[in-house]
Amino acid sequence: MDQLKTFHPTGIFDNIKVLEFRDDLLKSVTDEGAKRILLDFSGITFMDSAGLGSLVLLLKTVRAHGCKMYLCSVNQQIKMLFELTNMDSIFEIFSSQEEFLEHAQG
Repeated sequence: MDQLKTFHPTGIFDNIKVLEFRDDLLKSVTDEGAKRILLDFSGITFMDSAGLGSLVLLLKTVRAHGCKMYLCSVNQQIKMLFELTNMDSIFEIFSSQEEFLEHAQG
């Protein structure tokens, strides 16, 4: 199985929150050889449009390095934001880490 790195951001997901862990995420991809990134949103209470835009840029960056990025444990407000913007067709979203791991192994 490709190397997986999981991140657990918390609080409000906006462009400032992305800046807090973007460097660690990129280091995982470039220096540590992670091929898959999982963002566990169980600790995220709210995401605004700036956060969504930053997430899209993060996805593009990760893909440019030949890596895949997944989301899990997204709350109802964030799920609705993804659906309204059709971003649910861009991001692979799983209900939980367990569901992601089952998918990854199958």
